[in-house]
Amino acid sequence: MEGLQTVKIATWNINSVRHRLALVTRFLRDEQPDVLCLQETKVEDGLFPAEAFRKLGYTHQAIHGQKAYHGVAVLAKAPFRETGVQDFCRHGHARHMGVTLANGVELHNFYVPAGGDIPDPKANEKFAHKLHFLAGMEKFFAKRKARNDPVILVGDLNVAPLENDVWNHKQLLGIVSHTPVETKLLGEAQAAFDWIDTTRHFIPPAEKIYSWWSYRAADWEASDRGRRLDHVWASAGLKGALKSHKIVKKMRGWQKASDHVPVVVEFAV
Repeated sequence: MEGLQTVKIATWNINSVRHRLALVTRFLRDEQPDVLCLQETKVEDGLFPAEAFRKLGYTHQAIHGQKAYHGVAVLAKAPFRETGVQDFCRHGHARHMGVTLANGVELHNFYVPAGGDIPDPKANEKFAHKLHFLAGMEKFFAKRKARNDPVILVGDLNVAPLENDVWNHKQLLGIVSHTPVETKLLGEAQAAFDWIDTTRHFIPPAEKIYSWWSYRAADWEASDRGRRLDHVWASAGLKGALKSHKIVKKMRGWQKASDHVPVVVEFAV
């Protein structure tokens, strides 16, 4: 292990980066991740609050945004070797940003479509788009042969795949984000590159764990009706590099909170 350095990567659906700039500032000061991946930034590139992040030490920024909707960003303390985006489903949405970090790790930041409320692709175009997007992720990584390359996939994947990733498996089987068709497609995307689900690497599948709690709940903490929609996946070659993991649940209780909270994973690479 000598010579390895720890890199801490955080992923967070911030639900408007300008609206929650004070929250993300507090989070970065508390947790000090080396890399922050944001989803649903909801801002065009030219209006992204880049200077605020530079002042916090995140001088290297890969931003892919659009007005009012979607948007992803990767912010880092060290330079990127390269950056690039993929347009899944050819909708022109800002839902992916890929970077290669200074240490050679390839990092993909995703914001998978939520899919609307009706889990029927014929009746709901948004759900059809989500299914196509998940299938596109599977195809994108299935083409790659080198499973031991250092690759990390993070983001709001908008699917809670396992029974204990939701507060009630039976009640949510017909609810978008936990339907069998979605969990099957996400499972196929995971299998396509032998991805390690880092949360379940550290937390047994028998234990309930969530990263999202609805705004509709009168008291989100008391009811605790959550879902695990936010993920960090690691390639097989990084299994031995996994050092720690946390879901920062307390942030759901912060004033003007996002309905998602960050997932933070440390690697020794």
